[in-house]
Amino acid sequence: MSDLALRPESDRTFRREAIAGGTAAASWARRNPGTVAAGAVVALVCAWAVAPAVFASGDPLRGPSLQHWFGTDNLGRDLYTRVVHGAALSLSATVFAVLIGLVTGALIGLVAGAAGGVVDTAIMRAVDVVLSIPDMLLALATITVLGLGTRNVAIAVGISLIARFARVMRGEVLRVRNAPYVEAAFASGVRWHIVLFRHILRNAYGPVAALAAVDFGVVTLFVASLSFLGYGAVPPTPEWGSLVSEGRGYLATAWWLTTLPGLVIVVLVLSTQRIARAMQKEAR
Repeated sequence: MSDLALRPESDRTFRREAIAGGTAAASWARRNPGTVAAGAVVALVCAWAVAPAVFASGDPLRGPSLQHWFGTDNLGRDLYTRVVHGAALSLSATVFAVLIGLVTGALIGLVAGAAGGVVDTAIMRAVDVVLSIPDMLLALATITVLGLGTRNVAIAVGISLIARFARVMRGEVLRVRNAPYVEAAFASGVRWHIVLFRHILRNAYGPVAALAAVDFGVVTLFVASLSFLGYGAVPPTPEWGSLVSEGRGYLATAWWLTTLPGLVIVVLVLSTQRIARAMQKEAR
């Protein structure tokens, strides 16, 4: 009987909390319209990548449909359809490259910072050598070894990111390693690998994750640049960089072939940068 009496009150409390949460979210959205717009752009492009047929039902390798939002290319294919279907390859390569750089670089920096001594010196000297090589040159050298294709482009870009993630992670590990709670964990007899992952890594990954968010837009440009140079997907498979490249010979007569795919890349990069800055601000 008491449970039945208390249930209406708990329901009213839940509704009040839901209303308060919705009001707070709406207030935050009014204060940050730019971040909301950036999130909408990123969500739309991700939706393109996940379900392109929902947004562009035409086949990107055949002729256009009745409506051509981005015009048609030199072969009469619908450019909007090709841009939408190209989002899957471009974004998957970007995510894969960031994951390679993040995971591998974070592990290298974690080992270097935690080990110290000769191991730290040897690893970081190798990292310094890699950092001295321009990212594009390192990626091009890697692609020369691996061969052409979107997957190899993602691997090459990811390898070029490893050194910067390792440098940031190593600095954070050095900052956390001498913290009182880490020394207390060692003094209490906790095994070193548990301290490494539960105490050091747990408190050092924040800046590395923020770097991954910032680098997402840069990597998008990087992948598109390599695709523009012809190292990505083989035509007629649509990819953002190759779409810009295919239209450069028709700038005088068909400006939209390069301008509109290029604008999609620019808007996505600016949106991801805006979201990354908002994440950094919230984390402070």
